[in-house]
Amino acid sequence: MLTSQRPKALLLLADGTQFEGRAIGAQGTTVGEICFNTGMTGYQEIFSDPSYTGQIMVMATPHVGNYGVKEGEGESGSPKIAGLVVKKYSEVWSRPGGTGSLDDHLKAAGVVGISDIDTRKLVRHIRDNGAQNALICSESTIPLDVLKLRLSTAPSMAGSELSSKVTSAAPHVEGRTNGAYRVALVDFGAKSNIIRSLAERDCEVHVFPMDTPVADMLAAEPHGFLLSNGPGDPGAMPASVSLVKDIIGTGLPVFGICLGHQLLAESQGIPTEKMHHGHRGINHPVKNLVTGRSEVSSQNHGFVADRAACERNTAVEITHVHLNDNSVAGLRLKGKPVFSVQYHPEAGPGPLDGRYLFDEFTQLMAEHARKAAPVLRNA
Repeated sequence: MLTSQRPKALLLLADGTQFEGRAIGAQGTTVGEICFNTGMTGYQEIFSDPSYTGQIMVMATPHVGNYGVKEGEGESGSPKIAGLVVKKYSEVWSRPGGTGSLDDHLKAAGVVGISDIDTRKLVRHIRDNGAQNALICSESTIPLDVLKLRLSTAPSMAGSELSSKVTSAAPHVEGRTNGAYRVALVDFGAKSNIIRSLAERDCEVHVFPMDTPVADMLAAEPHGFLLSNGPGDPGAMPASVSLVKDIIGTGLPVFGICLGHQLLAESQGIPTEKMHHGHRGINHPVKNLVTGRSEVSSQNHGFVADRAACERNTAVEITHVHLNDNSVAGLRLKGKPVFSVQYHPEAGPGPLDGRYLFDEFTQLMAEHARKAAPVLRNA
């Protein structure tokens, strides 16, 4: 369909800012926290990341949809974003191995979007004024006053627990069958590439819903725990923080990613705080303070562990920092096989600089298993 033939659509921000454009995806009205991603590629993986639940995504790259979608490349079973904002939207796609258009993909998932927006101006507005709720409407019959009222009553991301909307419904096993390591993955909204990254390292991944008691997870006889990424405010998840404390108490190796990292910080008495507009993209510079090496990372988060509290906590060591703003990008507990990072070492999309962290996790599991093995004595 030509751009001029698409219905008109409206983007309304909580501060009253308005943008007019054309409808894409499903027609309707949607509300969520508006954010932006600076990645030039990987939109299918971005849209299907469960961490984006409840958020309207603005793509900073100007052309979206031109390479369609490909079955098996999503980070979950379907798009999870609350809405989509783009500049140029292509319903015509071309890609070897592609399986369909982005437009059909979004319509099937009921994702409402808007195109022909000055996204450069919009991204600058978010950077200057901070993350806020927004609304997209492609229903011309709804009065503006009604839309403003709906937007004003939408819940804030701060204080919202959203992981329960995307966690697994029941325990299940993925990855290698009879792998060398059994990993108990606590699913707060895990990306598929985390599981693939573990499987590549000969791990049998036991995926558990986020409210599974530790005793039930220990029944699988795991060699370690992985605390996954996920959406929402970690400060609104006291039951999950308590669960993480119990997991650390088992003495087994623990690896936290993104929300898992934030929950680990909360479990150590380190508060998390809402960022002005977050880190979302695939070109974020991070420095490993242990090795002195820098890496380019994939990031997606709107909350961060309080750095001053990390520095005061004598049981915690900051291992990674974000080089743009010196925020905490990695932690480990002193004297324990427990560590976490704020970014996404599994990429999907993004660079692979952080994949070594999965190797470190499997090494910790191997070392712990050797220490825990019974010592054979000569008769």
